[in-house]
Amino acid sequence: MRYKWKDFNFVKAARPVFIGAIVLVLAGILSLSLFGLNYGIDFKSGSSVDISVSKPIDKAKVEEFLNGEEFGKYTFTSGEERVSIRFEAALTEAQQTKLESDFKEKFDESAAFEINIVDVEIAKEQELNALYGILIASVGIVIYVAIRFEWRFAISAVASLLFVAFMVITIFSLFRLEVNLPFILAILTIIGYSINDTVVIFDRIRENLRFAKLKTDSDLTEVVNKSISQTLTRSINTVVTVAFAAACLFAFGSEALKMFSLAMLLGLLIGAASSIFIASPLWHLLRRKAKPHKPKPQTAP
Repeated sequence: MRYKWKDFNFVKAARPVFIGAIVLVLAGILSLSLFGLNYGIDFKSGSSVDISVSKPIDKAKVEEFLNGEEFGKYTFTSGEERVSIRFEAALTEAQQTKLESDFKEKFDESAAFEINIVDVEIAKEQELNALYGILIASVGIVIYVAIRFEWRFAISAVASLLFVAFMVITIFSLFRLEVNLPFILAILTIIGYSINDTVVIFDRIRENLRFAKLKTDSDLTEVVNKSISQTLTRSINTVVTVAFAAACLFAFGSEALKMFSLAMLLGLLIGAASSIFIASPLWHLLRRKAKPHKPKPQTAP
């Protein structure tokens, strides 16, 4: 049976990808060291004000109003029915009352306010919980893959997943995109999706190993290349479908979901490439370095 990508050497093509991945990881470490992440209010102290309005609001006039008050630094987004303001400093009760009364007086008397305040301790706790969530997910994946397959598959899968998550985080750091709780949910979703894509390839590798005669390194390379080619069409179709949905959510969704959908879109594309050019070739490298099992000598009866 012939496959569309049968003659393509994925293992050989993965060598420059490995080098590029190492360069990107080093660049990411440098970026995070110099710039850090642009945390949203979920991970730092401040006030989040969401205002439901009954009529369109002029964004320029709202910014002019906020600049004329002593509320401190803020970020501001608006839609047809909702205005969202994120203040870097926590608003006092007097400031909250003034903001609400002045906004209603100037823009919309029937506006409904939802004000949430996050203090420093809560912000730190949420940041730690997010890191714990990613760590627990990674450990769970290692255990699952190690039990279902073997430890080499587990190491390869987790290395690929961590690379995908780190690349998305690096992009958000470089472009100063806001990191909030929906972003963390996107990272966890990406991890779950990517491991599914990787396990499909690993499962095909395991099946092909059952019928393969591994005498040389080229035989092992052929198994990996064949397994990837057999699952590539399925992987591409799945990624394109989900990526299209994420792109539509980014283009037409609310402001609150934009960072979630953008992180999902980036993670899907990077994850698809990582499953093919990092996870599987890394398993090939680990398996190639393994010592062959020597047959046990048979004793005479």
